[in-house]
Amino acid sequence: MVSLLSRVGVWFFIALLAFMAMALGADQAYSVHMAIICVAALIAMAASMNKFDFVTRRFPALGGPALQSQYDDDPIRWGVIATMFWGIAGFLVGLIIALQLAFPALNLNLEYTTFGRLRPLHTSAVIFAFGGNALIATSFYVVQRTCRARLAFPSLARFVFWGYQLFIVLAATGYLMGVTEAREYAEPEWYVDIWLTIVWVSYLAVFVGTIVKRKEPHIYVANWFYLSFIITVAMLHLVNNLSMPVSIFGSKSYSAFAGVQDALTQWWYGHNAVGFFLTAGFLAMMYYFVPKQAERPVFSYRLSIVHFWALIFLYIWAGPHHLHYTALPDWAQTLGMVFSIILWMPSWGGMINGLMTLNGAWDKIRTDPIIRMMVMALAFYGMSTFEGPMLSIKAVNSLSHYTDWTIGHVHSGALGWNGMITFACLYYLFPRLWGRSRMYSLRMINWHFWLSTLGIVFYASAMWVAGIMQGLMWREYGADGYLVYSFVETVAAMFPMYLIRALGGLLYLSGALVMVYNVWMTVAGHLRDEKPMTETPHNADADRPYVAVPAE
Repeated sequence: MVSLLSRVGVWFFIALLAFMAMALGADQAYSVHMAIICVAALIAMAASMNKFDFVTRRFPALGGPALQSQYDDDPIRWGVIATMFWGIAGFLVGLIIALQLAFPALNLNLEYTTFGRLRPLHTSAVIFAFGGNALIATSFYVVQRTCRARLAFPSLARFVFWGYQLFIVLAATGYLMGVTEAREYAEPEWYVDIWLTIVWVSYLAVFVGTIVKRKEPHIYVANWFYLSFIITVAMLHLVNNLSMPVSIFGSKSYSAFAGVQDALTQWWYGHNAVGFFLTAGFLAMMYYFVPKQAERPVFSYRLSIVHFWALIFLYIWAGPHHLHYTALPDWAQTLGMVFSIILWMPSWGGMINGLMTLNGAWDKIRTDPIIRMMVMALAFYGMSTFEGPMLSIKAVNSLSHYTDWTIGHVHSGALGWNGMITFACLYYLFPRLWGRSRMYSLRMINWHFWLSTLGIVFYASAMWVAGIMQGLMWREYGADGYLVYSFVETVAAMFPMYLIRALGGLLYLSGALVMVYNVWMTVAGHLRDEKPMTETPHNADADRPYVAVPAE
């Protein structure tokens, strides 16, 4: 009873403070955000007073007693649903801004629909909403199974999920209202940063607490990668977002850094957000779900440990390669380049370890579209981690920097590696979390695979061509020593490439929509009557999932 009253009191106090801040807000955006926080706190207070789990009582299909196991899976169920929701939102906004670049009239001359407002909405929705929810959900799933222990601090685990959704809403609405620190991948303003810090420390407590209470003496390597991702992202977030607000009742703040120091801090954060959020965390997913789906042990556990230590030591130094030919000292630029090139080796060590896990199970690529997605994800991981070090070389960077080649590189990694491995892990999780024998349709997974793959190929190849063309046109001088092409001419030349990129985005979004339907029917308990993925008698049961065994 005392615990209940204390929780209700805390939420009421937060709601009261948010209401007062809303009334005293120095700008409209700040007041809107305080109103959102106030409403969220009142909802949490009402849920605490009624002593019920808001999701599972209102929507029994998303959890509840009928789906309980020895593990605490309710936050994971909500997490995979949120991953799908935010993924569709992020892909859709990405398609819109791709079309805006080809057809500027689609900006609609409205304040909230311009490219400048929607672009950070797209990047944050895909990276932090889609990717972040996938990482939180899968980490909660993996750490329980590999430690044979339920989540530590179950109430805190639920706070992590709902608190992270509030962070996403505050960030997204802030971008639309023009509230941004203008820092790549770190746009939310100071009060949203503080809230994310609270949520992230809670996430760390739940994850570490579960490892501490484990019943297994060994800590599986996937948990090493998850832990490095959680700790390093916390450090990056705290340092990069050091700022001073103009007013405690206003949204505007100024960075603690300035000039070249600010740029170096930003790209120390930016590249390591890629290195630990989009690489280490997703490698943790690979090291658990690929062996489980393939029913094979990791090819080399020793290699996975070497991969881990090499990756986390080297990645943290590579950020300066984003600042070639700038005011950053030349030695710092060279340092970033050298560490980026060295980074190619441990990155490919991880890719090889994942692919070789399929030793003795290569035939499953023909019969299991989930394995096929995992293999494609690893292939794109290998390609991106080769292309990245290559682009960090100064001679190559002089051509590629500030061009759409970088956009092609980023999206081949994000869509091919992060997107594909996330889709594969979700396809693994949905039937198991809802107690189904398999996904509604394996052939729809196959359709999703091909739509996504074609979308990535169109997108990345178009941007590679556009980027190299841009770089060559920008550096073309005539006999008189003047530039041959104006900037407007380079933009006009890229119009066909922008159309192809939009087509690629449309295909990728279409694949995700096929997945949404497949997931919906799976959760509803339906099974599609369809032919197996192969006609050969040996694989007649290929449309049935492989029996899962407990992780050791």
